[in-house]
Amino acid sequence: MPLANPVSLERELVDFLGDLSALQDDLLAVLNDKRKALSRGDLTGISELQGREESLLGRLNEMQSRRDSLLARAGNEGRPRQNLERLAHSIDHTTGTALTPRISAMNARTRILRGGAFTNWLLAHRTLLHLSQLVEIIATGGRMKRTYTEGESVHARGALLDREA
Repeated sequence: MPLANPVSLERELVDFLGDLSALQDDLLAVLNDKRKALSRGDLTGISELQGREESLLGRLNEMQSRRDSLLARAGNEGRPRQNLERLAHSIDHTTGTALTPRISAMNARTRILRGGAFTNWLLAHRTLLHLSQLVEIIATGGRMKRTYTEGESVHARGALLDREA
């Protein structure tokens, strides 16, 4: 099948990569803002980020649809449709452009975004673990008793909540 109109496919890919780069910038900004809010314990700030996160999720879904359409169109034009990197390489080879390095840079930024998301998850998880341990200390009055004791029941009571007789 002859390669049809590589310039318009190239233009579409360039536009897609530009939009994806802007989206990655916005995602990185939200991840950084969320990390700062998590580390400060700023619940209001975290709640305010939810709207931005939902907007970014919508944009990510739109980009996924555009990517699928772009790859389907590439396949119809006789170009690789497996992934954007192969498509870019095919266009670079035909037109002499340099799209492949842009995609490599975007892949590197994706790894940075994954690391940022993991950092935020880890921070939230550690905070939750710490809070659950504090609740346990309050509930048991700081006295830990064995869970299974033969013939006895556990009578640990919260020292802050209950007054010992």
